[in-house]
Amino acid sequence: MGWLWMFIVGLIVGIVAKFLMPGKDPGGFIITAILGIAGMFLGGWLGSMILGTNLSPDGQVQPAGFIGGVIGAIILLAIYRMVRRRT
Repeated sequence: MGWLWMFIVGLIVGIVAKFLMPGKDPGGFIITAILGIAGMFLGGWLGSMILGTNLSPDGQVQPAGFIGGVIGAIILLAIYRMVRRRT
């Protein structure tokens, strides 16, 4: 059930990131979900590096909240666009 919830939240985060970053995207539903899920983890990692938060008691990076996930997904979407334009 946790994977399903992660996929749904990642999809929503990916959709919000695509909405906030206008332009034509070369990805569909699956790419949106993958960018959203990866953005959640990137946002958690950036939050732990910058603020020293989002760490569990055993030192593992936790997924970011919604806003951190959107920021991470926007970063990944920008990188994805640059890579797809070159190929």
